[in-house]
Amino acid sequence: MKLAPYIDHTLLKATATSADISRLCQEARDNAFYAVCVNPVYVAQARAELEGSAVKIATVCGFPLGAVTSGQKAVEARLSVEEGADEVDMVIHIGAALAGDWDTVQADVKAVRQAIPDHVLKVIIETCYLNDEQKRGATEAAVAGGADFVKTSTGFGTGGATLEDVKLMRDVIAGRAKIKAAGGVRSAEDAHAMIEAGADRLGTSGGVALVAGEQSGEGY
Repeated sequence: MKLAPYIDHTLLKATATSADISRLCQEARDNAFYAVCVNPVYVAQARAELEGSAVKIATVCGFPLGAVTSGQKAVEARLSVEEGADEVDMVIHIGAALAGDWDTVQADVKAVRQAIPDHVLKVIIETCYLNDEQKRGATEAAVAGGADFVKTSTGFGTGGATLEDVKLMRDVIAGRAKIKAAGGVRSAEDAHAMIEAGADRLGTSGGVALVAGEQSGEGY
């Protein structure tokens, strides 16, 4: 199984520079990764640098805390699409999920869905903060709100993707959406296991190492 078509080659650190983004984009071209994932400030640069390639541009909104209003997330997503993003990875209202307020979680997702109706929306539920019941509720609310993907993690929380969480999300989704496993995918073995568990996309800063069959470092 080739891993490159599954990989969102990711650089979301606050310390990322324009030169770092150029390097990320060149690596994505060279390895035929599915997408790059960058912060909104670098969407236009990534779009320009990847012009003529098949690599998609993904970005984030409400990232990494999910603690801005639904309206703010919607505007952020719309502006990123106008800058050239093909896909947006939003963070849910984590506090609402912890409280079991699924109507609020669903409405939050729906606001962003309505702002970018023709673009791929991935919804990050940040599984490291939730118990299994809350993970199920958040996954269901995300799908009901219009998510194309449910994503495990930001990579900035206390933990990343696990096989158990991918399987749980797969069972809840039941074919209605796709799954992105993100954070902590450190080896080709990890990547293959996530895909076998149900992941359709992998978010990682170590994509170059993964496709080379090497262990990636301590990044996303």
